[in-house]
Amino acid sequence: QVHLVESGGGLVQAGGSLRVSCVASGGVFYNYAMGWFRQAPGKEREFVSCISWSGSNTYYAESVKGRFSISRDNAKNSVYLEMNDLKVEDTGVYFCAADLVRTTGGWTNPRDYWGQGIQVTVSS
Repeated sequence: QVHLVESGGGLVQAGGSLRVSCVASGGVFYNYAMGWFRQAPGKEREFVSCISWSGSNTYYAESVKGRFSISRDNAKNSVYLEMNDLKVEDTGVYFCAADLVRTTGGWTNPRDYWGQGIQVTVSS
């Protein structure tokens, strides 16, 4: 069973930056595509970004493209999401996810490897 722990969330003003991190344990980290999803109040969880096992390929939701950057360090079993030019609509709980699979319908988390989530709040 993969265990994921996020850190680094918080409160930031619009236009600011924040980095969230995720450390994984209990699995073969370097085998997994890793990613981030988020959930705003009253809305469904949505895909934000994904990075391939090697780090050579990255993917982003259109709403964050050009502002967010995902990276990973396989030696530290960690994945990061650098968020710049944050907007109020980026507010939500951010979830780290492991072993993502790309389907015709988008990125999915078939093994349900989720972190507990971390709050990111962007104020106007």
